[in-house]
Amino acid sequence: MPRYFFRIRNGSYSGCADQATEFPDRDAAWKEMTSVCATMAAGIARKLQENSEWDMELLDEAKEPVFRIRIVAESFD
Repeated sequence: MPRYFFRIRNGSYSGCADQATEFPDRDAAWKEMTSVCATMAAGIARKLQENSEWDMELLDEAKEPVFRIRIVAESFD
């Protein structure tokens, strides 16, 4: 079964899980990633600063990005 790692970035912070998570295929990995992100979204949005970005990536076994979800806060002033 393919193994994946979650990585979260927020500004200068970047953290990657030490332990891999196994999913039967890419579709299952995507479904879990969107579910986890949806659970976290309200908390993330409340803490975003103007002109900042938060993202979650799902990395493959070589720790190369497979999927990315980004939340971007932009000011147009």
